[in-house]
Amino acid sequence: MHLPVAIMIDDNVQARPQYGFNAASIVYQAPADGGETRYMMVFQEKDAKRVEPVRSGRPYFVDWATEYRSALAHYGGDYKTREYLPTIDNKYMYDIDALAGSGPAFHRDKTRKAPHNAVTSSTSVRTRAVKEGAPATMVPGLGVRPFADDLPADQRPARGSIKVPYNRGATSYTYDKASNRYLRSVAGKAQIDAADGKRVTARNVVVLYMRYSVDSRTEPDHNRPVFDHVGSGNGLVFRDGHVIKATWRKPSAHDLTRFYDAAGNEISLVRGRIFIQVVPTGTKVTYDAAP
Repeated sequence: MHLPVAIMIDDNVQARPQYGFNAASIVYQAPADGGETRYMMVFQEKDAKRVEPVRSGRPYFVDWATEYRSALAHYGGDYKTREYLPTIDNKYMYDIDALAGSGPAFHRDKTRKAPHNAVTSSTSVRTRAVKEGAPATMVPGLGVRPFADDLPADQRPARGSIKVPYNRGATSYTYDKASNRYLRSVAGKAQIDAADGKRVTARNVVVLYMRYSVDSRTEPDHNRPVFDHVGSGNGLVFRDGHVIKATWRKPSAHDLTRFYDAAGNEISLVRGRIFIQVVPTGTKVTYDAAP
């Protein structure tokens, strides 16, 4: 399998609709600065010809990208990200920073206003990464998550829903039994991938509760978000219309985040796109799902 590519994506209201969701294998969404969220799309099985708009990195997203030893595309980052990346580049990930030598992999969309208009593609990022010394294929020996076949249709519930509150518009999902997918909405409207004009969907939705704080000292006049993303915490795993109360574990910064049930068994996911929704501990996520 070719080298995975992770791309940081803007979620400012002006950045919507974004390009690339439906080609991604894994998508992370987590709070960022100013009450907004940010996405990171990870491309493994498929590629996206257009991914937009690209934004800056944050340390917790960087560590999630290292789980796949991916090339990470971004437009700069906060102080801690800029200090951190050189210490792990070409070891745990491959840094593709538009503001630090990797500019040829990006261009600007003239129909949108900066900074919400940076464009790339997963193949452009991978090509640039290989040119800068990354391997063309996935690093061997990495940890993998377990997968299982879909439940038979007669074992899936007729309907279901999930609502994850964020400051600039809740992320919500409606379960579709026939396709065994979750149809995604943002701020009450169906989310459409501008790349293919189709509804954004997930096969698995994972909610991770993490301790959240704000760093206002490292960069004066900036309140940078901090998540305790290494260690363990509570979570929810949605698949086949069912919900499993979970514990997530990430032993070190570059280990794969894994999900376990109450008996301590690792939870299998169904094959297909995974959306990972990160929220501060105590966030009220509401859902209608079979146990």
